[in-house]
Amino acid sequence: MTQNQKKIDILSLFPSYFQGPFDVSIIKRAVENKILEVNQIDIRDFSKDKHSKVDDRPFGGGPGMVLTPQPLFDALKSVKNEKSRIIYLSPQGKKLNSTICKRLSMEDHLILICGHYEGIDQRVIDKEVDEEISIGDYVLTNGCAAAIVLVDAISRFIPNVLQNPESSKNDSFEENIFEGPQYTRPNEYDGMVVPEVLVNGNHKDILDFKKNEALKKLKEVRPDLYFKYFLEEQQNKTKQVKKVK
Repeated sequence: MTQNQKKIDILSLFPSYFQGPFDVSIIKRAVENKILEVNQIDIRDFSKDKHSKVDDRPFGGGPGMVLTPQPLFDALKSVKNEKSRIIYLSPQGKKLNSTICKRLSMEDHLILICGHYEGIDQRVIDKEVDEEISIGDYVLTNGCAAAIVLVDAISRFIPNVLQNPESSKNDSFEENIFEGPQYTRPNEYDGMVVPEVLVNGNHKDILDFKKNEALKKLKEVRPDLYFKYFLEEQQNKTKQVKKVK
């Protein structure tokens, strides 16, 4: 690991799950350029059970199995240091958003715990986990897919990962608004024409068009963010008025 390189260790029962997503495109380039280091740790390797067992039935009854504490504690001990921030990917966590991704991108070392079955022993969460994160209001068969989403989303905010650093600044959800509609050549395809405003060369008109279209879609599909956007706009205007006074 180089001086400015970010490190992410992923603890799971299925390390091979990550072989495809991290071996292509932007993440692969970031790893090759030593901007990012991503490691997969097999929790089962740390089991002291003679059959490498890592799960058991939950106390109090209930369906499914729970990951036992010993393999998880030992796996964490093998990679944890004073700069580590430990995240458990769980449907009970805070919902992932752009603000969380930006914050986590500034961490030197992240450890991601992928839940399996009915989850992990609560004692691991109580003693070791700094925060729980959910990627949405639904349940996956395991936490590996959630870890892939988190790594990809975080990496976009790490300096030099994207070839054009402006890309992340203009993404959807920046400032609680979607990105505007995108068009490319040809100007006309099968009778469908690119809006004239996008080809007239007036930069202000283009920005206004994209913002208005983004707000229309935001109001239609995410009224919660639409309300939040205008609330923050009003708060910012109030702050500006107070500064002038």
